[in-house]
Amino acid sequence: MRYALIEKHRQQWPIAEVCELLEVSRSGFYAWRRRPPSAQGREALPREIRGVDQQSHQDTYGAPRDHQEFRARGHACHRKAMAKCMQAAGIRARTVHKSRVRTTDSNHTYPIAANLLDRNFSPAERNQVCAADITYVPTAEGWLYLAVVENLFLSQLVRWSMSARIDSRLVLDALEMAIQRKLRGVGLMAHSDRGVQYARQHYQRQSQNHRITGSMSRKANCWENAPMEFFLATPVGELVHHEDDKTHEQARQSLFDYIKVFYARIRLHSALGYRSPLQSEQAV
Repeated sequence: MRYALIEKHRQQWPIAEVCELLEVSRSGFYAWRRRPPSAQGREALPREIRGVDQQSHQDTYGAPRDHQEFRARGHACHRKAMAKCMQAAGIRARTVHKSRVRTTDSNHTYPIAANLLDRNFSPAERNQVCAADITYVPTAEGWLYLAVVENLFLSQLVRWSMSARIDSRLVLDALEMAIQRKLRGVGLMAHSDRGVQYARQHYQRQSQNHRITGSMSRKANCWENAPMEFFLATPVGELVHHEDDKTHEQARQSLFDYIKVFYARIRLHSALGYRSPLQSEQAV
C-alpha cells in the first residue's frame, strides 16, 4: 500500500516528494496516519488477499486456503474477518462447472478384486497404498484422457499418463512409472474403481508380476475411492475447466505444469494440515 510505504520511509525522504512520486495527496496520507492501526490494516487487506488469491493458480482458493496462506506469510487475520473482507471486495474462488464424460465401464465379465482398502485412506507407511483413477480433458482435437496414481500416505501424485485412448495401456503406464520412480511393488496395495481398464488381464497380469495386491471399490460407490474422486473433480477441475486448450499437446503441457509444480509444491491440502505434499514429505 502506498501510504504504508511513505510511512516506512518518511524519515529518509521528504513526504511531499514521495507523495508526488506515488501520485497521492499529502492530506490523504496524513488522514491515513490519524486512523488507528486496525483501520489501516483493513484498508490494505483486500489488496493483499487478492495478491495471494491470484497466485493460487487461476484464483481457485477460497477463504480457508487464502487464510492459511495469509498466516504462512506472517499476516495476522481472523478467518471470519477475511471471509467478510473477500465477500465485500468481490473476491471469490472460481467454481468448476463441467459436463460428465463416462470413464468407468464396470459392465464387463473380468474378475473383480475385493475392496481390501475399505476406505482406510490414511495408511501408516509411505509406500503402503496407492489409489488410481482416470479423468478427461476436452480439447479441440478431442478428449485427452489422464490416468493418475496417488500415494495416499502424503496425498502425493506419484505419476500419471495421458493418451487420446482410454484403455488398459493408459492406466498400466501410470502404474509402471509410479513403481519405477517412487513406489515399491512388493507389499503395495493398488486401489481403483472396477472399471474395465483396471480389470482387464493386461493390467492384472502386470500387477501380479510386480507383486501388487489389487483392491476395487464396490459398484457405483464413489466414496470408496474418495481421494481420487476429489483430485479429479476439484483440483484438476481448477485447471482443466478454466482453460481452452486447442491441442492435445497444449493440454499435456498445462496438466504437467499444474501437477508437477502447483499441485505438488504450492497448493495447500486440507488433509495435510494446509500444507503442500512437498512440505509434508519434507516434514516426515
